Amino acid sequence: MKRLLILHAGQTELGPVYALAQAALAGAQTEAVDAQLLRALDAGLAELLAADALLFVTPEKFGYMAGALKDFFDRTFYPAQGRVEGRPYALIVAAGNDGSGAATAVERICRGYPLKPVAEPLIVRGPADPAALQAAHDIGQGLAGGLVLGVF
Repeated sequence: MKRLLILHAGQTELGPVYALAQAALAGAQTEAVDAQLLRALDAGLAELLAADALLFVTPEKFGYMAGALKDFFDRTFYPAQGRVEGRPYALIVAAGNDGSGAATAVERICRGYPLKPVAEPLIVRGPADPAALQAAHDIGQGLAGGLVLGVF
């Protein structure tokens, strides 16, 4: 069974980041994929190495990713070197501004692992409305489908 790790850097389970992560999780749920949703602060190298694909969901903080996601990258980057090359990933940014700084920062770090982007970043500006939640659902579904079909 393939494993999709969804990491969210939301501070609570009430905000848009968690809602977007939950929508992606709902889209990814299939009998052939073990989709796991974790807070970025609760995940480490073991979870990263066990994942066949990754989805990062972060708020934009001061034009950058959330510190919780940066902390995950800081803790796993060097120990993961040579062990996760080419694994597919996607990104969702809940933006209060334009979201481009957060997306660029995550993309730059992911190139260093190196992970393989398989979707354009979804940048949600403003509240997580039904259209944004559907888009997050679709990203989760696409990642799961790609794993099942062996596309990545």
